[in-house]
Amino acid sequence: MNVLLVEDEPDLAAYVVRGLTESGHRVDHAARGDSGFRIASEGHYDLLIVDRMLPGMDGLTLVKALREKQSSLPVLFLSNLGGLDDRVEGLNSGGDDYLAKPFAFTELLARVNALLRRPQLTAQPTTLRVGELEMDLIKRRVTRAEHEIDLQPREFSLLEYLMRRPDQIVTRTMLLEGVWNYHFDPKTNIVETHISRLRSKIDGDFIQTVRGSGYLIHATGTAS
Repeated sequence: MNVLLVEDEPDLAAYVVRGLTESGHRVDHAARGDSGFRIASEGHYDLLIVDRMLPGMDGLTLVKALREKQSSLPVLFLSNLGGLDDRVEGLNSGGDDYLAKPFAFTELLARVNALLRRPQLTAQPTTLRVGELEMDLIKRRVTRAEHEIDLQPREFSLLEYLMRRPDQIVTRTMLLEGVWNYHFDPKTNIVETHISRLRSKIDGDFIQTVRGSGYLIHATGTAS
């Protein structure tokens, strides 16, 4: 696993780097908070270990800044500040775990491995795009080439289902279950009717019928 250690105490940093490397991890080290933030933002790491008291940018500010960038990188704080309020402050700033100095390396390694075993959460998109079509999931707004398209709630849900699966064939059964929550065939043309309405509103060939299979939406839609 790739670990970034941000620690300004040279002896402690060398000790942690050596121990984690011997345990099979790849470790990069930064001695300043500002450089640690830059490296963490630009690199691909599985875990960040960060001291609270750092030159350039303190650890709390570093982690808060990462969280503001929607980073879900697991964070383990190291600190000489081991009081209850200090630990709470660290966790509330976006840390996942907190270890007070001095510590035994075996405990550090156990905490590192526990964090690395956690399933990683990925930030969910708030905007979907397929070609000129753009869907704002927060504002519940759809535009094509910046022109707003007025959709009914079910039409919006149908388009969202398709836009989450660009260039993938979506069957009628998938749409009945995913959009209407039907786990049976209602024996109506409800899907076909809504697809037709949606096509007329987005005014293009974005939604294609795949004969005998279903529908797909792709980015090469052209005006009708």
